Amino acid sequence: ARMGRTLVELFYDVISPYSWLGFEVLCRYQHIWNIDLRFRPAFLGGIMQQTGNKPPAMLPKRAEYMLKDLKRMGKYYQVPVHMSGDDFQRILATSSLAAMRFVTAIDMTNPQYLEPLSREFWMRFWSQHEDISQPENILAVARQAGLSAELSQKALEMISSPAVKDRLKETTAEAIKYGAFGMPAVVAHYDGEPHLFFGSDRLELLGSVIGEKWLGPVPS
Repeated sequence: ARMGRTLVELFYDVISPYSWLGFEVLCRYQHIWNIDLRFRPAFLGGIMQQTGNKPPAMLPKRAEYMLKDLKRMGKYYQVPVHMSGDDFQRILATSSLAAMRFVTAIDMTNPQYLEPLSREFWMRFWSQHEDISQPENILAVARQAGLSAELSQKALEMISSPAVKDRLKETTAEAIKYGAFGMPAVVAHYDGEPHLFFGSDRLELLGSVIGEKWLGPVPS
């Protein structure tokens, strides 16, 4: 971290709508707060498996609430996340592993595209309700995010490489080491120790801990 700046790591997976909310808010605050924001693409499936957690949609009452919650949060956070009841099957049937390996490959080779690429994956899956698990969809997302055909193709080939697979596993393990059991997991390195915040609705608390002023989810 640069002098006097707080390093804030965001562990996220594009299959997680709450990660999108947290991501957009932190993107807005990265130029307002005295922070260095670091995106850490990780695999939610791996976190769930290793911590014994289950998707909220598995519990009917929780799924019911989540629909309303995401509708309200999307509006309040000004993030175009759109979810309907039949989305739960779609989510449970989709693996984000290839997408997160692709994002990891870009993080390793061209990190300047990490923010637009991640956003585009969420847009495609949560706003346009399209698939993100197939190679042709992944390439379409990359194109939309401004990556050249050559770069996208190279990253796509990298997703089956041990280097990318290991990097994603390591980042996921790191999130768990910090205490993560779901996503988004935000880790602020402040006062010589890591502070974990879970969810997109704890960013006000994050600000309070690191001594920054919260100006709402859409700071002007």
